[in-house]
Amino acid sequence: MKRLLFVFNPHSGKGKIKSRLSDIVDLMTKADYEITIYPTQCKGDAVRKIREDAGSYDLVACSGGDGTLDEVVTGMMQREQRVPLGYIPAGSTNDFANSLRLPKEMLKAANVVVQGRSFPVDVGAFNENFFIYVAAFGLFTAVSYQTSQNLKNVLGHAAYILEGAKSLFDIPAYQLQVEYEDQVLEGEFIYGMVTNSVSVGGFRNLTGKNVLLDDGLFEVTLIRAPKNPIELNEIVVNLTSRRDHSDLIYTFKTSEIRIHSETDIPWTLDGEFGGNHREVVIGNRHRAIEIKVKP
Repeated sequence: MKRLLFVFNPHSGKGKIKSRLSDIVDLMTKADYEITIYPTQCKGDAVRKIREDAGSYDLVACSGGDGTLDEVVTGMMQREQRVPLGYIPAGSTNDFANSLRLPKEMLKAANVVVQGRSFPVDVGAFNENFFIYVAAFGLFTAVSYQTSQNLKNVLGHAAYILEGAKSLFDIPAYQLQVEYEDQVLEGEFIYGMVTNSVSVGGFRNLTGKNVLLDDGLFEVTLIRAPKNPIELNEIVVNLTSRRDHSDLIYTFKTSEIRIHSETDIPWTLDGEFGGNHREVVIGNRHRAIEIKVKP
């Protein structure tokens, strides 16, 4: 029989995996897999488990939110030999699952794990760490997780901008030097986002058009610090209308970006704290991991 390692976060999505676990395991067993079940015990546990044990299995499945997926991907990237990965989303946001068009219903997602096709996706290398869909700093990094779902449903994309604008002048601006391709940008920036996803924080289309998860390129958004209310309004209008007509907002695609700051910057990786950094090198690992998607 084929061997499957099933790693899940028992606390994601208010623990809803617990009521479906038996049905999920039964479905996997009927697909001729011998299953090892492992509930994560603490933060970082999935990284260790995958790094140490994934090589003994034909397929690794995980269930949880974006943070759980991030840990599993990180553990897999720390291995020389990698195995295909299946994902059963169980968190509150599940951005990368939306990008992969995975079913929201857990049993349907589990069926994709065992019956789907393997799709190679890019992975982000962030200094010595990894991320699967977003590395970000500044203004909006916590907004998407603080904005209520009801507000998202009513206002959509605009809710994200408006919630962030509330604290615009209360957050720091960072003096940066940004290098990519043959370009150099310098100045004060309040926000930066390096993504490989069609949604961030549950909001679709924030990351730009023609997003491909396997093209070897990131989508980058950088926002300069506004000097007055007029420039603030310019930023909000351009973001809410998804236009790119402002000298205060930079959007571009690249396979690698280097960011130098004069002070420590707190980063988030896939919605989790990624440490404080002054020097950051972010590189695209082209089609580094295979993930199961719909046939």
